[in-house]
Amino acid sequence: MKESIPLTWRKIPARYRLLGVKCTTCSTYYFPKRLVCPKCRRRGRLEEVRYSGKGKVYSFTEITSPPVAFQDQAPYVLAIIELDEGAKVTGQIVDARASDVKIGSRVDKVFRIIQRDDPEGLIHYGFKFKLV
Repeated sequence: MKESIPLTWRKIPARYRLLGVKCTTCSTYYFPKRLVCPKCRRRGRLEEVRYSGKGKVYSFTEITSPPVAFQDQAPYVLAIIELDEGAKVTGQIVDARASDVKIGSRVDKVFRIIQRDDPEGLIHYGFKFKLV
């Protein structure tokens, strides 16, 4: 499913800057941003946080049969990254094979093309991760 242009533009701050929130009540970090803390519910107070993009691999898999929009990238490694601040994000690990990645491997955020709506369509940019 392709995103609409307005939706893509609304998501740019989070997509480009890795913005999330921290609950000041329970000190839990979340990505993407949300309006209510799942732990504290209405008692929670959320403040915006810009994550460093540094973290470690929490879990990963190699994708060999991707969705149509990502077939040109297969095979690729998709991981859950635990950021140094504590939030977990899903992202692709670039310039690496599954055999290079280990649970606990250090990663850093990089800015790359996510997908293209060819021909001559919108190019979606965002963050991916690279082994350190």
